[in-house]
Amino acid sequence: MKNIYLVGFMGTGKTTVGKLLSQSLNKRFVETDELIEKREGKKIVDIFAHYGEPYFRKVEKEVLRKVANQSDLVVSCGGGIVIDEENVRLLKTTGVMICLTADVECIYERTKKYTHRPLLNVDDPIKRIKELILKREPFYKKADYFVDTSLLSCEEVVKKIVEILKDAQIIPNSS
Repeated sequence: MKNIYLVGFMGTGKTTVGKLLSQSLNKRFVETDELIEKREGKKIVDIFAHYGEPYFRKVEKEVLRKVANQSDLVVSCGGGIVIDEENVRLLKTTGVMICLTADVECIYERTKKYTHRPLLNVDDPIKRIKELILKREPFYKKADYFVDTSLLSCEEVVKKIVEILKDAQIIPNSS
């Protein structure tokens, strides 16, 4: 079976939903950011601080290529993975892209207590969230399906994704 790629902005629930979805579908879960940290031996925030975003994006692309060579995975992708056209092509040809969305205030509430988000370590994180979402929106729109997680529990999001996958005949109705 093709991979199920969860894309979307940080704080939309990709990791939490991905873990629950993989359990629900009895599939292996992987997270691109976690794979990057293992490979580099550093946290994402430290990779950004020491080497910059271009280096991080290069490593992210290499990690995605390895993940895309596998199948039957639920993959939580880093929030900016879609800003690279080659990444998007790879996601779409090796799996189904499901974009998780949430409103700005919800994203801020979900991310404000974490310091490991290098792109939000700024004076005005709400303004930064709005800027990044606006910049990435055209890329996120290339996803196959969309689920707004703002008002849903993680379990409700998983249920909605499973329904989408059944309706699209990506997974059998008996799952």
